[in-house]
Amino acid sequence: MTMFRASCRAGAALALALVATTPALAGERTGFTAIASGDLAKAERMLTAERRIYPQRPELMLNLAAVYAKTNRSAEARALYTAVLDRPAVAMDLPNGMVLSSHAVASTGLNRLPGAQMATR
Repeated sequence: MTMFRASCRAGAALALALVATTPALAGERTGFTAIASGDLAKAERMLTAERRIYPQRPELMLNLAAVYAKTNRSAEARALYTAVLDRPAVAMDLPNGMVLSSHAVASTGLNRLPGAQMATR
């Protein structure tokens, strides 16, 4: 699978177990400030509006999934994380300077949802 570099930042609290950051894109159009300040209703409105214009953008799907997860809507979050995994992976610049694939962020989010299945050997 080929990854291409996106000029976006994503990463919600779900992105990394050790970092409590939220997703960001250059500017406010991804709900970064609203999520970071805890205004999840505002973030959801912004992300829903942006997804009408850019429905396939992984940073929007990941951020909205994070909002859904934080507001106890696991089924909706799971659907968005799965949608990200169904698309080609994109390199995401996280607010902390790390770069992860959109698939890594989505997988981490999925694993943190209630009822997530963990594989064991």
